Amino acid sequence: MAGIVAKEGARIESGPDGNGWRIGVAGRWTLDVAGPAGEALDGMPQPAEETAVRLDLTDVDALDTVGAYLINRLAEGLRAGGHTVETIGLRPEQAALFAAVHDACKVPPRPIEREHHPVIDMVVRTGETTVTAGKELLNLVGFLGLVTVTFARLVVRPSRLRLTSVLFHIEQTGLNALPILGLLSFLIGVVLAFQGADQLKRFGAELFVVNLLGISVLREIGILMTAIIVAGRSGSAFTAQIGTMKVNQEVDAIGTMGLDPVELLVVPRALALMITLPLLAFYADIMGLFGGAVMAYATLDITFGQFIRQLHTAVGINTVLTGLVKAPVFALVIAMVGCYEGLKVSGSAESVGIMTTRAVVEGIFLVIVIDAVFSILFSMLGV
Repeated sequence: MAGIVAKEGARIESGPDGNGWRIGVAGRWTLDVAGPAGEALDGMPQPAEETAVRLDLTDVDALDTVGAYLINRLAEGLRAGGHTVETIGLRPEQAALFAAVHDACKVPPRPIEREHHPVIDMVVRTGETTVTAGKELLNLVGFLGLVTVTFARLVVRPSRLRLTSVLFHIEQTGLNALPILGLLSFLIGVVLAFQGADQLKRFGAELFVVNLLGISVLREIGILMTAIIVAGRSGSAFTAQIGTMKVNQEVDAIGTMGLDPVELLVVPRALALMITLPLLAFYADIMGLFGGAVMAYATLDITFGQFIRQLHTAVGINTVLTGLVKAPVFALVIAMVGCYEGLKVSGSAESVGIMTTRAVVEGIFLVIVIDAVFSILFSMLGV
């Protein structure tokens, strides 16, 4: 026999019907009667054994999201008990609401937890990092092509080049970097001379500390330290400046006005850095040698005149040019990475910090890799 439960307009008729079980839902199933409707569900007769249940909604007068949720919870509970549930009698205007609530209440299947193995996890992370790095490298190559095309367009039409912007960035990346670069280069020269002298004293070859300083500073240390300092100082500044413009939607405004962001923002910075980095590298070489000369005089009694004569014997113009020829390449890489990461900034201040860090790391990494390529190339050429 069927049992009828009624609570303030929400009615449920539940009982056997032929070979199955019928549950008839009727009345108002809305928010204002949610409490009584829930009580009606709790007091409803339940089928004792697994059977086919027909959920008849023909006599439902009003239905909102809360009512649909309660009825859907009833159906899911029956299914969880092993019954098969068929919903009938739902009006067309109510069907969409009921289907939406049904989809929203679906519980996603619990993911299968695989057993973690440290070695396999390390291999997976390495593979993912490699793929990400490969995609980033391809994007950088594409951006390099875009910058190259823009440079070529400015060569054809030099009037489009903004000299004021170039001179401003020459001041920011070159002139303002002299104090910190000079101090660090001087100290590096002091350290190299002190360590070299400490080792060469054992063989009575203290004078050859000048050879050590000249070759190491002019070929490698001077330009490499200059590029690293500029990458940390100017490369990060490029990313932060362009990234802040992205956050403030200024880059989008530039494109809306029909201007080229690469021509306006990237090319002046890259050109300025390509001009200043060779000059900064030469300045760093001089300061490094001066620091070494001071330390040689203080610890080995090598006068400045002796230092210059021995330096002239140890190195030639090719040694100086070997270091300086790398500077424009390093400058282009640092500027390109800094501007590229700045243009990738999304609309948040946190993204500016993340991309600035990435620009510094990627810039220094690429500088060291390219320096190694130059070293191999010069060795093959016998330079």
